[in-house]
Amino acid sequence: MASPNASSSQFQLLRQRRFLPFYLTQFSGAFNDNLYKNALLLLITFTTVGWAGLPVDLVVNLAAFLFIVPYFLFSGLAGQLADRHEKTRIIRWVKAAEIVIMTLAALALWQGWYGVLLCLLFLMGTQSAFFGPVKYSILPQVLEPSELVGGNGLVSGGTFVAILLGTIAAGVLASFPLATPLIAFAVVIMALLGYLSARKIPVTVAPELPKSMSPMCWQPLRESWRLMAVAAEQRPVLLAILAISWFWFLGAAYLTQFPNFARLHLQGDETVVTLLLSLFIVGIASGSVLCERLTHHSVSLAPVPWGALGLTLPGIDLFFALPASAEPTTWWLLLSQPEYWRLLVDLVLIGAAGGLFIVPLYAYIQRATEAHKRARIIAALNVINSLFMVVSALAGMLLLGIAGLSIPLFLLILSVVNLLVLPLVLWIRRYKGQESTVKHVDK
Repeated sequence: MASPNASSSQFQLLRQRRFLPFYLTQFSGAFNDNLYKNALLLLITFTTVGWAGLPVDLVVNLAAFLFIVPYFLFSGLAGQLADRHEKTRIIRWVKAAEIVIMTLAALALWQGWYGVLLCLLFLMGTQSAFFGPVKYSILPQVLEPSELVGGNGLVSGGTFVAILLGTIAAGVLASFPLATPLIAFAVVIMALLGYLSARKIPVTVAPELPKSMSPMCWQPLRESWRLMAVAAEQRPVLLAILAISWFWFLGAAYLTQFPNFARLHLQGDETVVTLLLSLFIVGIASGSVLCERLTHHSVSLAPVPWGALGLTLPGIDLFFALPASAEPTTWWLLLSQPEYWRLLVDLVLIGAAGGLFIVPLYAYIQRATEAHKRARIIAALNVINSLFMVVSALAGMLLLGIAGLSIPLFLLILSVVNLLVLPLVLWIRRYKGQESTVKHVDK
């Protein structure tokens, strides 16, 4: 592979076969996950009165649980497979499985089999759990070290944009009179497009396994627990994992509270929720792609402390940016009235800080880990991310539901607590600077 020009932009990767098909594959997967999940939640909420005699709120929370629990169950197996086998082949099998799952989902949507749709949501989560370790562990094999931060920025930014577009598409399709057949058609088409792009991903080099590597373990829960031991072998890597997971804790809190925040504190309609979500995610995508310029094409943690500060200071300011007495708002009113601009800018800055925070940490984890352990460490990251998101939901239930705090005060508390992460990332950065050499990128 030719060495890239150090001054070249990360966007040039989108014109190269070694990256573009993979990028389109992961983008379509994130889009389809959120299209299917959110469309199903909307259909359950607005077109049925519960399911099997259960309250709608219970079914909605059950759906969220079914999508996330496969990460706990199957990440261990997924990490093992990705560390032992050629990664492009795994991606193609995973995307082929998505076609089968979405075809069954289309049939279940057509027939109104909501119980089957919930089971398929579990399978979709399983498919995503197997794709996760490959998604980030393949990047060091196809990118040069000087491209690693830029490539991670594109993948992270693209993932969040796909989440946003999938969520919006679900709402748009669910609003049509023929919502069910349209959603059924859309999820199958997206699965097919994802598989076709996966077929274009170049085959990578098969991993060289050390003789000391333990045999394949087929006990999901046991292997998921063993992932923690693998991740803990390098303390800075484990702390980087915890730092990324903390961002997912914060991100889940913001995304979960946007609907009620818009309704209660901005007196807004659905368009206001979409605007807040869009600004937050566009901020994350912008911060993600900005990392390459700030790190000068090297794997550096320099932006991470600034990202940590950016998650705190605009988060604190957001509390004071709320108007004292909000009138009923729409998305256009928020954009056109200067009194709301400070709040909107804070949301963009919080998102951008999140991108600056996580992208260098992802690149550091990839660079600092050995090839035959990298996918399992990414799998451990996925498990801990999921755990932090569950704890985030529990914290929201406790502080908002039981303690009776307002949403702005809840977000303010999280912003202040985030200051505790700053010494952690400074320690990781200092430890990294003391390392003599860290060269585990595959070539």
